Amino acid sequence: MLDAAAPPPQPARRLVRALLSPWFRLGLLVALLAGAAGTVWAWQPQRLLAGGWPQLSGAASVALYAAAYGLCSAALVPRPLLNLAAGALFGSQVGLASAVAGTVLGAGVSFGLGRLLGQDALRRLLRARWLVAADRQLSRHGFRSMLAIRLLPGVPFAAANYGAAVSRMGWLPFLLATGLGSVPNTAAYVVAGSRASTPTSPVFLLAAACVAVPGLATAAIAWRRRATARGRRRPDAPGAG
Repeated sequence: MLDAAAPPPQPARRLVRALLSPWFRLGLLVALLAGAAGTVWAWQPQRLLAGGWPQLSGAASVALYAAAYGLCSAALVPRPLLNLAAGALFGSQVGLASAVAGTVLGAGVSFGLGRLLGQDALRRLLRARWLVAADRQLSRHGFRSMLAIRLLPGVPFAAANYGAAVSRMGWLPFLLATGLGSVPNTAAYVVAGSRASTPTSPVFLLAAACVAVPGLATAAIAWRRRATARGRRRPDAPGAG
């Protein structure tokens, strides 16, 4: 008669160990993200704007959109599209509230998935000097580092989420910095979406400028740094000096 307290057979142990291994969990995370992105691409959630948003009561509709926003942003749907939709559906003030709530929710989902499924495997790859420095900065100064990342245009939303998840940053600093730091950029898109029917109005033009100017400035800085780096690597011309 088998003892009920006996350990599981060796093959079962190996299977459990393999399923709980860091690399298997990382593969599961990659598969989840690929599946979510493929589902979003096939479903095309932007059709909700053309087909109409569900006619619910005001608070329920806003809460539903914030939840949908969070899930879509975690599934790699571009946030500018979701922000424009929030403004078009609810106006500037309510749209901003729903978009920021959705942003925090989506960031939290991504952070949780990255922390649960990817951290153990990816931390072993932190060998490059700049990766180690970035990890140290996020781990020691999580709130202010993430706040700066959210305020800077051009930093990919998903990359920031999973980078923070790999670090040792806490949940609360991450979510607070995400909520506060995403307000300016989100507000610009939401206001633009709320005034999309009047593209020549001063409010729309100002919102469009708030969207375009930081992005152009970031692109110019990146181009300048790249050109400087190329100049440093270029060998001296013959006869120079």
